[in-house]
Amino acid sequence: MHLKSLPALILILILGATTLAPDLFAEIYSYTDGDGVRHFSNVPTSRRYRLCGSELSLNSSFRFPRYSSGRNANAYDAIIQEACRHYGTSFGLIKAMIHVESGFNPNAVSRAGALGLMQIMPDNLNDFGVLDPFDPRDNVMGGTWYLKQLMKKYNTDLSLSLAAYNAGPEAVNKYGDIPPFPETKNYVQRVLEFYHHYRNQHP
Repeated sequence: MHLKSLPALILILILGATTLAPDLFAEIYSYTDGDGVRHFSNVPTSRRYRLCGSELSLNSSFRFPRYSSGRNANAYDAIIQEACRHYGTSFGLIKAMIHVESGFNPNAVSRAGALGLMQIMPDNLNDFGVLDPFDPRDNVMGGTWYLKQLMKKYNTDLSLSLAAYNAGPEAVNKYGDIPPFPETKNYVQRVLEFYHHYRNQHP
């Protein structure tokens, strides 16, 4: 998981993301290349990587993002919890995705035509097992299932999995990294920020 395209804050958020799977983000490694670019990974592929130490800490000036909508951010906690238990994913992560995807609006429709809480495209409804995209439980179960498949595909690389959820696996496969699309980069960053916020709020 090469995070050279994201700010250092995202590394800190990933360091704190320990609830997705046992020891998944327990250790983060880094190295600085010849151009002075620092690379981070939770799955190091080179001996150049070294374990990051405790000097990495959250900047005290960081402010958690405010809710962008006036909706009840806790309205779907029971559904999220059910989906996460069923598929073995993180409550905080799925809630963060819903926050960014739809602002907790179960009737949300994007300009691209994505539907519901987790913004599922109509062409994917059957594949995801979603009968009614505007039914909160149906939508969250389908979106959580899909994220689980992406995590398997990208060897538990959270940033790549989120990028694929947003831009599609084809784009991630093409670039071998987070695609250089401003929307996708912003999406990954925002989800990780909210993940850090929600991960300790398991109901």
